[in-house]
Amino acid sequence: ADLLQKARAFRVGMIAGLRRLSAGYYGMVLAHCGLALVVAGVTLVSFNDQEHDLRMSVGDTDQVGGYDFRFVSLDDVNGPNYTAQQSVFEVYRGDRQIAVMKPEKRTYLASGQVMTEAAIDAGVMRDLYVAMGEPLDEQAWAIRIYYKPGVRWLWLGALVMAIGGALAISDRRYRLRREAAQQEAEHAAA
Repeated sequence: ADLLQKARAFRVGMIAGLRRLSAGYYGMVLAHCGLALVVAGVTLVSFNDQEHDLRMSVGDTDQVGGYDFRFVSLDDVNGPNYTAQQSVFEVYRGDRQIAVMKPEKRTYLASGQVMTEAAIDAGVMRDLYVAMGEPLDEQAWAIRIYYKPGVRWLWLGALVMAIGGALAISDRRYRLRREAAQQEAEHAAA
C-alpha cells in the first residue's frame, strides 16, 4: 500500500511514479517481502510438520501428511567407497505416484563408520524425507518419515531479503553521502 501511495504522490502517472522511486526504497520493500516469506515458512513448518518413527518391513505402508509411503524393497548396494543397505519407498498421493525415495544405511570401507543417507523429495510447498534407522530384526527396520511444508519458503525468503539488501546498498544516495563525507574530511585535514 505504501508503494502505491508513493507512486501516486508524483502525480505523473503510476508507471512514471514507480520509476522515480529509489533503489533503496525498492530494496527495503523486497527485503520486507522476504521477511514475510520467512515468517510464512516458519509458521507452516512449526504448525504443520509431521514425523513418524516406526517399525517397517518390506510391504508395509504408512501415511504421513496425506502421502502414502510404501516400503517396496531392501537391497544391498556398493558405492565407490562404501557398502549400503538401500530401501526403496514409493510415495503416493491418492492413486498418483509422487516419488520413489531411496534412503540408505552406509558403511564406509576406510573407517568402518556407519552413516544414514536420508532420501529427500523437495517441492515448493513441502519436503518429504525418509531415513533408515537401525535394523530391528531380519525383516524390519526403524524408519523415520517426515512431512515438512514450507521449508523452501525459508530459503526463498532469505534469498529475497539478501537481494533486497544488495539493492538497497546499491542506491546512489548512499554513495553520494560517502563521497561528501570523504571530501569534508579531506578539506578539514588540509
